[in-house]
Amino acid sequence: MRFLGRSLTALFLAALTLALFAWAGQIVYTARQAQEEDGRRSPPVRERVLAANVVTAEPQEIVPVLTAFGEVRARRVLELRAPVGGRVVELADGFEEGGRVEAGQVLMRIDPASAESALAVARADLAGAEAEARDAARSLELARAELAGAEAQRDLQARALQRQVDLSARGVGAAATREQAELALASAEQTILTRRGAVASAETRVDSAALAIDRARIALAEAERDVADRVLEAEFAGTLSEVSIQAGGLVSANEQVASLIDPTDLEVSFRLSAAEHARLLDRDGALVGAPVAAVLDVLGLDLEATGRITREAPAVGEGQTGRVVFAKLEGARGFRPGDFVRVAVEEPALARAIRLPATALSAQGHVLALGEDDRLEEVEVTLLRRQGDDVIVRGPLAGRDVVATRTPVLGEGIKVRPLRPGSAEETPAGPEMVALDPERRARIVAYIEGNTRMPGDVKQRLLTQLEADEVPAAVVTRIEGRMGG
Repeated sequence: MRFLGRSLTALFLAALTLALFAWAGQIVYTARQAQEEDGRRSPPVRERVLAANVVTAEPQEIVPVLTAFGEVRARRVLELRAPVGGRVVELADGFEEGGRVEAGQVLMRIDPASAESALAVARADLAGAEAEARDAARSLELARAELAGAEAQRDLQARALQRQVDLSARGVGAAATREQAELALASAEQTILTRRGAVASAETRVDSAALAIDRARIALAEAERDVADRVLEAEFAGTLSEVSIQAGGLVSANEQVASLIDPTDLEVSFRLSAAEHARLLDRDGALVGAPVAAVLDVLGLDLEATGRITREAPAVGEGQTGRVVFAKLEGARGFRPGDFVRVAVEEPALARAIRLPATALSAQGHVLALGEDDRLEEVEVTLLRRQGDDVIVRGPLAGRDVVATRTPVLGEGIKVRPLRPGSAEETPAGPEMVALDPERRARIVAYIEGNTRMPGDVKQRLLTQLEADEVPAAVVTRIEGRMGG
């Protein structure tokens, strides 16, 4: 009986297990059938279309702008030095740091007492030399007259001797008389020699007097220059800098007392890389004289001066690279030597070039262009220049729409919905404005009005902007950055 009971229990458990397996299979089968039915009833999956900003590629002649940073310098700077040493007895009213002077204005006068005394002595020496020359001339004239008289006397003695010789030949003359005549003629000849020596001495005295006059005139000219050197004049109109002398002070010869700067004749020097410099050369290797614009940031407003490249440094400095280039500025109002400016240089124009946003170009030099059915295509282009947030390229893109900003989800073959500039879906972004409370506005206005280095027109433009209810945030940020606020 016990064996029969156990057999029945095992049989029951086996049947229960089979029933559970059958139930599980039924559930799986039913779920599978339901999934297939749902799959047959669901709609087909649609392709996802992404929106993308596009720009039209238009080949044109583009003038690239090369940006560098440089320093404003004065083209005419003159070191004012004391020609002679002495005490400063007079200074011009504007002889001070930043003083304005005119061409030919007397800037400094050094005590001329000793120089004027030397000048008076030199004039007296010249007068003495001229008097000596006149006396020597009179002596020469007298010596020549005496020589002429001696020669006349000799002629008389020669004729008297000839008469005695004739008388002796006829036998009526005495020998003693003839000898007397011969002695008289010899004495006359000796007198002539003496008078000729006197004439030579007188001529030598005249020559010495002439040399003395020349020396006196040279000494007088030096004395006059010494007196003139006691006065320092401005060679050109300009502004004084590095003033280091006061009235009553002592200066030594060749001591620098100031520097004279012409603020209207300015240039900017800036450094370019070798590649940038090469783009500004013509076929002969000379600079093309490209136009430049120097921009100076003054509390949120930009002062700009235009000019042209004039020359370059002859050598590269030790431990430096690139090339130093100089450009003369025109109309540089508000600029001062030493200002640090941004320089924009116009390069030679590029033909058949295309300007695109920098975000449109991949690292491999490809852009995404719209093809048929608004699907994207990878197009290879040649990068010519980078211009801030833009790039200048050349490639087969004439008239085609190019994706302005590449994203990871955009790629070749993707269908997009193009958003073109000026469409209703694009909202142009204006400059950010900020409203100032009265206290903040008053603090900024007071700072601008108290700034003595700011040009008047720039100051007026800033104050006009601050009168509005809202002010550009960039202007406020720059001014408060200078204030330290």
